[in-house]
Amino acid sequence: MTTFELFRMIGLRVLLVLVLTLPLAGCGDGAEEMFETAQFEEVQNNKEHARKLYNRILRDHPDSPFAAKARERLAALEHEGR
Repeated sequence: MTTFELFRMIGLRVLLVLVLTLPLAGCGDGAEEMFETAQFEEVQNNKEHARKLYNRILRDHPDSPFAAKARERLAALEHEGR
């Protein structure tokens, strides 16, 4: 393994840790945090967990601006599933 490959691998792991832990820095379960996590789940191809998070936003934060966005993402995921 070359030095470049080693640094690249370490950099990717550090990036992954940051992506996974930064949302926890707010320590809240607000609509924005859930929406961002759901988007990350979509990128990771974990559509089922993303759906659960979007539905939780609709249930727990129906008046949030993120509720409308969650509804849009759920419709898009439903459309993709067909």
